[in-house]
Amino acid sequence: MSLPPPRPLAEAQERLLAQVEALAAETVAAERAIGRRLAAPLLAARTQPAADLSAMDGYAMRADDVTGPWKVVGESAAGHPFDRELGTGEAIRISTGAMMPPGNGVMLLQENAAREGDTVSLNGEGEPTARHIRRAGFDFRHGDEVLAAGVRIGPAQLALTLAAGHAELSVHALPSLAVLDSGDELASDPAACASHQVPASNGAMLAAMAAPHTSSIRRLGPVPDRLEAILAALDKAADTDVIVTSGGASVGDHDLVRPALEQWGAEIDFWRVAIRPGKPLLVARRGRQWVIGLPGNPVSSYVTAFLFLLPLLRALGGARDPLPRRLAMRLGSAVPPAGDRTEFVRARLDGDSLVPVVEQDSSALAALARAEALIERPANAPAAEVGALVAAYWLENGASA
Repeated sequence: MSLPPPRPLAEAQERLLAQVEALAAETVAAERAIGRRLAAPLLAARTQPAADLSAMDGYAMRADDVTGPWKVVGESAAGHPFDRELGTGEAIRISTGAMMPPGNGVMLLQENAAREGDTVSLNGEGEPTARHIRRAGFDFRHGDEVLAAGVRIGPAQLALTLAAGHAELSVHALPSLAVLDSGDELASDPAACASHQVPASNGAMLAAMAAPHTSSIRRLGPVPDRLEAILAALDKAADTDVIVTSGGASVGDHDLVRPALEQWGAEIDFWRVAIRPGKPLLVARRGRQWVIGLPGNPVSSYVTAFLFLLPLLRALGGARDPLPRRLAMRLGSAVPPAGDRTEFVRARLDGDSLVPVVEQDSSALAALARAEALIERPANAPAAEVGALVAAYWLENGASA
């Protein structure tokens, strides 16, 4: 069989994502939108703050009456405003978050005030100022775009949504996923694993990676290296938005995922990407359903899921920028020249620099678990010395927790 040349990474990612259409939008309660992405820009339905507020405890007075002393004629507390303009020589007690009195006012910090009975005066430590007033609309105004389409709703975005006057949001549906790991060597029970077997860990790993970006995950496997078994597993996943397979995507006698997909009616979009680890990546479609075929080596499976599966899930969920964010970081130790494929080097954080972990084999799970980032080394890149800037991707791997 003549193998297709592996595609460059950027070309493969661009080809995949150019074909993705976000799933349909629906309106849900704002507090149920966590993890979902906005289907349209969110415009503020109110102004925040709606009035001038004090940012500190103290006393408020007119802006043209700053020498004192002043007679304290009332109070403004959060939720309980003082409702008239102040006259010359008048002040009110004001609390953090409380409305300033009507008119052009300033405030005297509590620590700069001396009070005796109903009279307050300067104590010589500071004067009335507008510096500690939060002006109406300083955060946002009615009609402002506060969140762009495609933004993922997290705790801060939820708080902003509610503050902007919205109890509901229009968000994209999250994709459903089936995870299928295959291989005769896989033992489903890690506590009962014979010497010729390995525990089936890839399916759990991929499900955990995908969980924040999916509505549901169906685990299928481990499936033996038999065409009919793989076809039966694919049938069980026929109603999901995405299928991800692990193992069986290469060219060996027992690598049956590609022929199974073709027999099942899927069309192979591309196969093999010029990266290390993870070259035998496969992307296929069956109608609107996507299939991502990942290598069986666990590090290869992890890296290709990071670079292809997660961006696909994000794009289906409405993300405008679904690829992982590339960071510029400095090396804490030298790295050798890269080979003829883009390489992803597992690394840990040492101070503010990245140091590659010692073991880079694609089966080394202990090294992967210690890694906090992937260093991207372009094909044929020269050696890089300590302190050199490199492109890197941060991993939410739990290693630094």
